[in-house]
Parts: sequence; C-alpha cells; structure tokens
Amino acid sequence: MDTSFDCPHYRIITISGKIAVGTTTLAKNLSHFLHWKYINAGAIQRQYDRAHKIHENKQGALSRSDNHERSIEAMAENLLKNDIQMIYEAWLSGFLARSYKDVLRILVVCSHEDLRIDRVVNRENITVEEAKRWLKQREEENISKWKKLYGDYDFWNPDYYNLIIDTYSTGPMQTLGKVLDKLGYKVKHQ
Repeated sequence: MDTSFDCPHYRIITISGKIAVGTTTLAKNLSHFLHWKYINAGAIQRQYDRAHKIHENKQGALSRSDNHERSIEAMAENLLKNDIQMIYEAWLSGFLARSYKDVLRILVVCSHEDLRIDRVVNRENITVEEAKRWLKQREEENISKWKKLYGDYDFWNPDYYNLIIDTYSTGPMQTLGKVLDKLGYKVKHQ
C-alpha cells in the first residue's frame, strides 16, 4: 500500500542552505512524514571526499575537480526533470531548480552566526575557533568554485525560493510544520 503524500502542486521539494542551518533535520523529518524518497547531495560529496582523502569539514569545493562538480550538477538536473515525490537536499538545489514551477524550493537560514557555530562545535566536537575556521573556509571555497562554474550569482537569493525559514526562531517541529502547511498537508485522524 502506497502511503506517500500526494501533493497536487509540487512533485519535488528542494532544501537549500549553508552549513549548520538545519537542512538535514528538515529533510529527514519531511521524508518521514511524507514518505518521499530523500537524497542528500552532501552525503554523496562526503563519500567522494573520503575516497579522495579530502577532509570533508576543513575543505570545500576547491578541493574537488570541476568535472566532479559538473557530475553532481548533471545528477541534480536529471532528478529535477524526471523524479517525483522526492526531497533533494543540497546547497544549490533551490538555485538549480529555480525555473521549475512544480518544485517547492525551500531556503533554510539561521540569522545568528553564533548558533551555527555552536551547532558545528557540538556536532563535530571541536573548538569554537575551529568551527569558525571550518565554516568560513568551506563556504568561501564553495562559493568561489560555484561562481567560476555557474556565474556571479547570489545562490541563496530569496527570489529563487518559495519558502524561507529561519531556524534561529523555529525549532525542528515548527520548521517541519511550516513546510507541511505550505504543502497543504493534513493529518489523517483515525
């Protein structure tokens, strides 16, 4: 029996955001509630990084070949064109899907940098200074690589997104609720 949520307006949900803003938590919670397939581009990148001896937290996209970055983009394009009932989490997923009307593009932000730093400190068991360095280096490297490959864009321009959620002011369940409301999801009572 198929128990997945049938959404009349959107066939795919993209979740974009920088490090430690809550994208993975939201994506997993949505996948659980909707029973949709979940693809995390970050997990794919981490597998690649481990195989190529790249420290996944200290280095960003500059340590990966342009061909690798293009292969991830091609995978994303194929998913965006052909898939249904999928949640695709990636830094650039909303940017790549910006022209698709049947894709719900969610941008997750955290308006207080200190909370993002705290999340990285706790998740990685590192110092505050290390977390600050890791965030800065990875984000700068990624943006530099993407601007080289795709052009001088603001990849998290709010105009590209249907829904923007600040996880500084909302917890995981409130964040999930905002998306479910946008989808028109109703809880079925027994």
